[in-house]
Amino acid sequence: MLLAGMLLSWALLVLGGLLAGVLAHRHAPHAVALAVGSNLLAAGLGLVVALLTLLTGASQMTILPWSVPMGTLALRLDPLSAFFAVPTLLVSGLAALYGRGYMAGKGPSSWLWFNLMVASLVGVLLSADGLLFLLCWEAMSVTSFLLVILEDERAEVRHAGQVYLVATHLGTAFLMALFLVVSSGAETLAFPRAGTLPPTLAGLAFMLGLVGFGTKAGFVPAHVWLPEAHPAAPSHVSAFLSGVILKSGVYGLLRVVTWAQEPAEWWGWMLVLMGLVSGILGVVFALAQHDLKRLLAYHSVENLGIIALGLGLGLLGLTGGSPLAVALGLGGGLLHVWNHAWFKSLLFMGAGALGKATGSLQIEAAGGLLRRMPGTGGAFLVGSAAISGLPPFNGFVSEFLIYMAALALLGSACPLAGAAGLGGLALISGLAIACFAKVCGVVFLGEPRSPGARKATETCRGMLVPMLLLAALCLLIGLGAPLVVGVLDAPLRQLVAGADLTPIRGSLFWLAALGGLVLLGGLALGHFLSLRPSQPGMTWDCGYTNPTARMQYTAASFAGPLTEMFSFVLPIRRHGKPVEGLFPDAAEHHGEVPDPFNQRLYEPFFRSLMRFSLRMRAFQHGEVQLYLLYIVVALIALFIWEAL
Repeated sequence: MLLAGMLLSWALLVLGGLLAGVLAHRHAPHAVALAVGSNLLAAGLGLVVALLTLLTGASQMTILPWSVPMGTLALRLDPLSAFFAVPTLLVSGLAALYGRGYMAGKGPSSWLWFNLMVASLVGVLLSADGLLFLLCWEAMSVTSFLLVILEDERAEVRHAGQVYLVATHLGTAFLMALFLVVSSGAETLAFPRAGTLPPTLAGLAFMLGLVGFGTKAGFVPAHVWLPEAHPAAPSHVSAFLSGVILKSGVYGLLRVVTWAQEPAEWWGWMLVLMGLVSGILGVVFALAQHDLKRLLAYHSVENLGIIALGLGLGLLGLTGGSPLAVALGLGGGLLHVWNHAWFKSLLFMGAGALGKATGSLQIEAAGGLLRRMPGTGGAFLVGSAAISGLPPFNGFVSEFLIYMAALALLGSACPLAGAAGLGGLALISGLAIACFAKVCGVVFLGEPRSPGARKATETCRGMLVPMLLLAALCLLIGLGAPLVVGVLDAPLRQLVAGADLTPIRGSLFWLAALGGLVLLGGLALGHFLSLRPSQPGMTWDCGYTNPTARMQYTAASFAGPLTEMFSFVLPIRRHGKPVEGLFPDAAEHHGEVPDPFNQRLYEPFFRSLMRFSLRMRAFQHGEVQLYLLYIVVALIALFIWEAL
């Protein structure tokens, strides 16, 4: 019954998208309303089904007739797939509602691809067969690519689309190898039963999955498509890409883990190392960015690193004999999947609203927007506090669980992993706070730095309501942590039999109480300050008789000391006119930070590949006789091979 409900939700998405595509050119308003309405209806139905599956721990599977070689139409809804279906459906519904206002008057045909993208991801979560999984995975990749290049009249958008397409297909190549490996000797590509893969085969499958799924998740060094694709896509698409689609990589990797008879210790070490590298480098790269959506894209790399760190600590707890570390690490990683979906979708929606109001996503072009856009500004501040791991918001809860997992390992068989987890997560959190202090201070406080910022007004209700709902969700999960972790029980037990978060429920009650006190204290302080009389006066002007908005701190100057500290990994390009003489006429300074992995690894590789391809064109003249010769040579080689 539950599986049938999820399939009905999937059908609503597909049908609504197809009808919207048909009506897009003749009845654009009706097409948009149909796509958004079907998305909201599918989200409501699917959320009920997914939550019931999580609360009951039920698992349903069906195999339907499908005359495809090596394929079976095997569909399964279990707690793990239901857990990932919750953010998929909730964010898709809110993103569709937001997108209706954001895309007003343009791109009606894009709603076909949006609904099909969501439906493809639902298909990925329901697949229990390798061939069906790959078909849904490829459909998800292609539809999201079409949305990334929606504004393809811009050269940077076309480049972002090319990078995204190459990255996603390289990942898919490793996934094809993964399913061939785990199905070796079988007639179909059906998923192995849980706990059946022997150690050697499971280790090979894990490595292939780590590359294939890690590319989609954006783990370093396979992250380079994120800062290209997210700024290029419309903001509601960016919200879904970052908040949900990245987690499909985490889902796939966890599904591979369930197939193993027993995860090896090095799996946990690989995830811990990848989590620390992605988390630290992601937030360091974010500090140096001036484009708001590009900055948020690097924070996606950071937060996927935190998820990998939590999962790695949990697996090390499993192999090291620490049940508490297992529950805390895996539970914290899973909860951060949800939390990141809420606050990162909120932040991308906020960035879209700010860009639409000011005409620019450059942080340096904003300023003073909290007075002009109080709803958007308030929601963005909540998302900033949540992503920084501050109480009483949801990011604090999941990061607290991962901290506790590291502490549990510190006193058990893996003290090195525990110490690395504690130090690494503390560094990531501190840098994230600094980064969002920079963003919120420059964007929302002070005076407007551009004409667009001076003319900005609050966004429309259709865009504001989804942001406020996500902000409320960030707060509710932070305050209701003891209740929320209950939904982790079923997927945790599916990953590791006997995993239980019950022993730390009492700590979470105290954590929620602390968050409530912080919230009440903040509200009381704000009320007290609002009662104090105030009167305008002259600010200290440092000797300037006529201060202007240009004399404010910039984002680059705020982050300068930290970016200089990490200059050994940040290839900062500086240009401009320096200050010269006692009375300089003018001076300017600009700094750019290209991604070092893209600059030093991928670009040289693809340039070499392009040069090699150009040389190989000599074999492709367009002469039919030459092509016939190739065929004859190939046939002769095959005959010789068969004879031997």
